[in-house]
Amino acid sequence: MKVFKNAWFGRFARKEKISADALWDAIERAENGQIDADLGGGVIKQRIARPGESKSKGYRSIVLFRKGELSFFVYGFSKSELGNIREDEEAQFKKMAKYVLSLTDTQLSELIANGQFEEVIKNA
Repeated sequence: MKVFKNAWFGRFARKEKISADALWDAIERAENGQIDADLGGGVIKQRIARPGESKSKGYRSIVLFRKGELSFFVYGFSKSELGNIREDEEAQFKKMAKYVLSLTDTQLSELIANGQFEEVIKNA
């Protein structure tokens, strides 16, 4: 499994002090079938705990997800700021998933080199 975050989510995670371990925890839960919401089309919503708090008081993340292969964190928000994403946003994330989850290794490497994606490295 490889885990990535897009540039927008990277800024969000830094601002909110979301660790790589917290992102990996969300993906490992998804890998084990504990998906908070399956929106279809390779798009899931996963909770991420705030540092020192529970997942229920934390953040919601939109993840482009292919079990056992790739995960891309592309959007995040706190539950207190936004109840949920809109239908048109969900449709856009599904279009994004279709494209991103079909990238070749070469195409993904180019996007990483351009700063559009960054791999999330799991701490040992």
